[in-house]
Amino acid sequence: MRHIPHFINGETYSSAAESTAEVFAPNTGGVQASVPLADDTTLQLAVDSARRAQSAWSTVNPQRRARVMFAFKALVEQHKDRLAGLLSSEHGKVLSDAHGDIQRGLEVIEFACGIPHAQKGEYTDSAGPGIDVYSMRQPLGIVAGITPFNFPAMIPMWMFGVAIACGNCFILKPSERDPSVPLELAKLMIEAGLPPGVLNVVHGNKSAVDGILDHPDIKAVSFVGSSDIANYVYERGARAGKRIQAMGGAKNHGIVMPDADLDQVVTDLVGAAFGSAGERCMALPVVVPVGEETAEKLKAKLIPAIKAITVSTSDDPAAHYGPVVTSAHKARVEAYIDMAISEGAELVYDGRTLQIPKESEGYFIGPTFFDRVNQSMVSYQEEIFGPVLQMVRANDFNHAVELASNHQYGNGVAIYTRNGHAAREFAQRVNVGMVGINVPIPVPVAYHTFGGWKRSAFGDTNQHGMEGVKFWTKIKTITQRWPDGADSNDNTFLIPTMG
Repeated sequence: MRHIPHFINGETYSSAAESTAEVFAPNTGGVQASVPLADDTTLQLAVDSARRAQSAWSTVNPQRRARVMFAFKALVEQHKDRLAGLLSSEHGKVLSDAHGDIQRGLEVIEFACGIPHAQKGEYTDSAGPGIDVYSMRQPLGIVAGITPFNFPAMIPMWMFGVAIACGNCFILKPSERDPSVPLELAKLMIEAGLPPGVLNVVHGNKSAVDGILDHPDIKAVSFVGSSDIANYVYERGARAGKRIQAMGGAKNHGIVMPDADLDQVVTDLVGAAFGSAGERCMALPVVVPVGEETAEKLKAKLIPAIKAITVSTSDDPAAHYGPVVTSAHKARVEAYIDMAISEGAELVYDGRTLQIPKESEGYFIGPTFFDRVNQSMVSYQEEIFGPVLQMVRANDFNHAVELASNHQYGNGVAIYTRNGHAAREFAQRVNVGMVGINVPIPVPVAYHTFGGWKRSAFGDTNQHGMEGVKFWTKIKTITQRWPDGADSNDNTFLIPTMG
């Protein structure tokens, strides 16, 4: 059985004193590897390694840091098939989706290649008599990222790409459920020319998370996971004086107006609701048709499209999606299905009866579709994070806006319409951080910024784009004057002004 080690100071590292966790094979239900759970000693080794590397890395000029990112991008592209296969085997997402996971991370690496421009400060000539003012963005020092199981390539690259390009040293704590790809990415960073110690990978559970949040030498932490844990990370990290961005859960709504192209809606909705077995914070698990006529037409088109979905092992090229990540997660999703039934939702299509004869022990759940869901149902209020679509019927446009706006999560939302005025008003009014107009999964491009509202995000700064540069740097402002010897010092005791 494989053992997946830590990666510290440019080398793999394991300690016999540490406990381990099992890494499962979602396609079969078996155990395929073990991963160590870091203790305080291992975390301190990673911090010490980063501390030794920090001074030199922070003084490397931005252009040279960008060259490492260019080389890393080329290496990931060279090894993309191998990485996708490894990712698919541990997560359960199909190979095409695994390739997308990697590509979406690489797009942020491409943004990080432009760090010489993105990290520039500002300059004002002659802000006062003989006085110039300028600013610079400097790295924070040792920083960390805690990443979830559902995007084991993309989210680590979202975090460490920008942070390292800005001159920080980084400690990555990936999910222990699918830890191999983050380790391989760290190895490729060294091959790309990154000095040892700049990127360290430490596996672990809650103990490792708490160690990162409490460690006095770690200046900032980025987190992606469930909302309850995101809130915990934000509060504990903030108490320790750290800069924190903590992205939580979601319950994204897709509003369907009466004038929408329903064929396009169905095509988009099936992929957005059930792709990657629904294990995406930007999935679209709630559809909101406006008006009963729209609801009935949409339902009639959705049922055959859902029936046509193929669920199989992640290496099956015919599969639309594969298994969920663990047996515990499968049980959790099925419990929500039972809950929705008990709450009175109409079960239109039940995915629990799905049979995969070839791999009967895998963690498979078929696509499940509920109608007649309402705001009072707990299954609607909470994030299911599985292949379950719920239909909530809206009386009119205002009702649809209220549904999305009043939900506890505010990550993403979409509206389908041909009416530009309705789309514009919706985008302005809806209380959600990312909006798609005839786009089902409105993940912004890498040079814009990613982040939700309400219980979908804790902290004031979003991920990647210029918001990412701001998060991973601190700004220093310099006011300078070069006296010529004739300047008067009569006003030494007054507050400086530029008058």
